[in-house]
Amino acid sequence: MSAPAMELHPDRLLPADAGVRKIARELYESVADAPIISPHGHVPPQWLSQDIPFSDPTSLLITPDHYINRLLHARGVSLADLGVGRGPLSEQDARAAFRAFCSHWSAYRGTPVRYWLEEELVGIFGVSQRPSAETADAIYDQIAAKLATAAFRPRALFDTFNISVLATTDDPCDDLSAHRALADDPGFTGRVIPTFRPDKYLDPSLATWNDSIDALARASGIDTGDYAGYIEALENRRAYFKAHGAVSSDHGHLDAGTAILPGSEVSRIYAAARTGQVSDEDARAFRWHMTSEMARMACDDGLVMTLHPGVRRNHHTPTFETYGPDVGCDIPIAMEFTDSLRPLLNAYGTHPNLNLVLFTIDETVYSRELAPLAGFYPSVYVGVPWWFIDAPEAIQRFRSAVTETVGFSRISGFIDDTRAFCSIPARHDMSRRLDAGYLAGLVAQHRLALDEAHETITEMVVDNPTRIFKL
Repeated sequence: MSAPAMELHPDRLLPADAGVRKIARELYESVADAPIISPHGHVPPQWLSQDIPFSDPTSLLITPDHYINRLLHARGVSLADLGVGRGPLSEQDARAAFRAFCSHWSAYRGTPVRYWLEEELVGIFGVSQRPSAETADAIYDQIAAKLATAAFRPRALFDTFNISVLATTDDPCDDLSAHRALADDPGFTGRVIPTFRPDKYLDPSLATWNDSIDALARASGIDTGDYAGYIEALENRRAYFKAHGAVSSDHGHLDAGTAILPGSEVSRIYAAARTGQVSDEDARAFRWHMTSEMARMACDDGLVMTLHPGVRRNHHTPTFETYGPDVGCDIPIAMEFTDSLRPLLNAYGTHPNLNLVLFTIDETVYSRELAPLAGFYPSVYVGVPWWFIDAPEAIQRFRSAVTETVGFSRISGFIDDTRAFCSIPARHDMSRRLDAGYLAGLVAQHRLALDEAHETITEMVVDNPTRIFKL
């Protein structure tokens, strides 16, 4: 008996009602082939600068994708068995990990991960068999054979995916040599840009903070012995990133707190932190102040500021100690933005040079806080659902919760936020289909003319990310 087939329905994710679906199909087709703009993600730039062939299906599709791994871990599969934290895998281990993944295919039913995986397996690699314990080796071999060809090297896939802009996420002390190599390579015509991610340099409660500040001094060539030098060093590295193509800074603290401290107070806390004698309360106040300072610097240098607080990082300490961060054990917490951002917005919220994009994983704040903030402050935009809620149902809830307050122009374009390279086109295609369905509903209800819906979906896919991220 042959294995069940796997195929992609042309109307996937479009509305069930035939009349609305017809409108949605027309809208979707108008942007289906538009270039991908990815202003926030985590694909290593070295993959593209070195254009090294992907070694095996597991290392490409499974090991770097915490969406996949966390559900397998919940089913009792060891992260080590999936290649996490292990470096290059042997053929035997890579194949064993792929078998584990295929054996637990049912774990992804009803999840966006299932949708993305089907898009990757069928759309990119031509897989027609449904993953299972019985089909795992055949699927592995089919993908491995394609990865051995020139058409499936990183740069070729970048072109196949029709990526216009791809932003990475980078440490402020990174020399950005991979980005420089890509920019200087006449054979690479894509645009890969760095993103300034300074979280660990702004939070003196971290055990590694003083080491980070010493590294900041070395990278900038500026003495960070006092607060003034520290600020100058951060400004220096922001300028370095901007000179290498960066358009934004990215911030993912535990909360959305901001503050503007008197100069003497922040200097006192900085000096105490440099000696390792800072209290938890002072460390939090300093971090809140530095979040406001990032906005102040953004007003000066024009870098877009993205803020995505509200996640308890490394919730399971033993997993973090064994495998490090970003392996799937980050858990969302409840959020508050209105009062938390008030100091920052009172100071900089109407500055013409500030674009502040607010993301959340706490859906309750969309209509209560984020949309009203973006509906008043010219600097504030609402980031689309991502991470735990970049799912079809959550995206539909988001549109309903936010659009009625801010329309479409105050909402960022889709953000894939991924280190799983091959999922990028699947994620963007999902968003385009859902946006087409939402707009088709407005047309069907005679709330929006069809020509306006066509203009709007182009705005959502192309114009908004280009404008809001200053691309």
